[in-house]
Amino acid sequence: MWSGNWREHLWSALDRTWDVIIIGGGVTGAGLLRAARRAGLEALLVEAGDFSFGTSSRSSKLVHGGLRYLRNAQFDVVSESVKERERLLKEAPHLVTPLQFIFPTYTSDRFAGWKMRTGIFIYDLMAPKWDHRCYARRKLLVLCPQLNPNGLIDGHSYGDAAVDDSRMVLRLLREAVQDGAAAINYAAVTGLLRTSSGRVCGVVLQDRSPSREGRALEIAARLVINASGPWTDDIRQYVNAPPRLRKQRGSHLVFPQQRLPLKAAITLIHPRDQRALFVIPWEGVTLIGTTDIDHTPQPGKEEPVISAEEFDYLLEAGRALFPSLELGAQDVIATFAGVRPIIPGGAAHPSKESRRHAIWQEEGLLTVTGGKLTIFRRMALQTLQAASALLGRDLNLEARLPFFNPLPPKPRGLTLDDTLWLHLAGRYAAEALDILEHCPKDELTAIEPLAHLWAELRWAARCEGVIHLDDLLLRRVRLGLLLPQGGQTHMSAIRAICQPELGWDDARWQQEEDRYRRIWQTHYSPGAAA
Repeated sequence: MWSGNWREHLWSALDRTWDVIIIGGGVTGAGLLRAARRAGLEALLVEAGDFSFGTSSRSSKLVHGGLRYLRNAQFDVVSESVKERERLLKEAPHLVTPLQFIFPTYTSDRFAGWKMRTGIFIYDLMAPKWDHRCYARRKLLVLCPQLNPNGLIDGHSYGDAAVDDSRMVLRLLREAVQDGAAAINYAAVTGLLRTSSGRVCGVVLQDRSPSREGRALEIAARLVINASGPWTDDIRQYVNAPPRLRKQRGSHLVFPQQRLPLKAAITLIHPRDQRALFVIPWEGVTLIGTTDIDHTPQPGKEEPVISAEEFDYLLEAGRALFPSLELGAQDVIATFAGVRPIIPGGAAHPSKESRRHAIWQEEGLLTVTGGKLTIFRRMALQTLQAASALLGRDLNLEARLPFFNPLPPKPRGLTLDDTLWLHLAGRYAAEALDILEHCPKDELTAIEPLAHLWAELRWAARCEGVIHLDDLLLRRVRLGLLLPQGGQTHMSAIRAICQPELGWDDARWQQEEDRYRRIWQTHYSPGAAA
């Protein structure tokens, strides 16, 4: 699937009337495609860039209830989020993994500590589960000796979950396509088709792949769903709808795990403005994030980028919490920033806005926006419930069915370490067996110090719709975020594995390598802060 000449074959088959066309290849669109196909709809997903290019590859890597949203009385958002978190932990094991958080309480923020303890109790009641405990100061410093001991009173732990956000999107998409849906990347909607009465009845699609850039196609659909995240208003302008989103940027710093080693994630209160932040062990690195500021276009930047102010703000938080480590800008190996599509509620500060989602119908265009990664399933089902009226048919949504296929058992006699096998199984499900069968045995080894395998690079290049090198290294196998210099020191090995699979000649490879270096340096490097 998505191998060889797949885009040409799919493009030639697009000219038909679909039940539904979904605009947007992030987690919201991917969840919609999965649910639409499950409901028996002939469904097509189109994405202007790469799958998960936007917010869904730039999140805090958490499947969580959003404990900090309790401070803003967003009880409905938190309640549905913790329930969805528990569901995803069961449905997508080893893709969504339990993650313990610790909140240390200091004399400087006793009131914040009291509110956090109350919030943790409410958090578990909503799940419902009992997954919190109190740590005395001494035990807390044994568990996390890097913590600032000055003024430390005690700490409280609670449970949430972590995820590789891009791999979640890819797994949803691929399982939907295996079930009969269709999805294509680098295919931008540049207009909407209308009936004589003005109702939206399809899209104008433009190919943005390097080999066929600029060719266009008009595709009919009984329903068009706009699930384009931060680009929601860009699509809505085709029905002359006024902008409704408040775009907010969240940025992160990435540290090597040996420089910031943690046994559990940390929730901290920033000493400057009392905002809650996270320090998260993830995929062999440690993240500090996230910021929450209004996003405006950044001159000369094709993708959202951390600002110098955000960089300093996050580093300040890390230094305050872990003073003995003496963290500095030189310790950061990567940065990333994403834009959240927020439905404004009039809050003065971005952090105070709700993460609720909304569904709008405008001249036959159905839009779903807002929300957060954790609740993508509910957003998909509610959107399709609204779609049933526009389609004029009842949809059997089977809300109780899992969104993810079950994992295969570990093959007998497989010598692969259990940790590496579970890493593969969680991200690829049944396709993990294909990776084992079709990739050379010497590539079933870890890309040190990560849990990713060399074989994953070959599989992604061969079968996962890679159009550009940054698709491979930033979204399929996340070396661009996890290794110093974006993995460029491994480029010769990456080239030896991937160039034959991608079918690129030497000139194309060099072009893609130059493009990747520019993108990484400009948008993901420690020096990207502007």
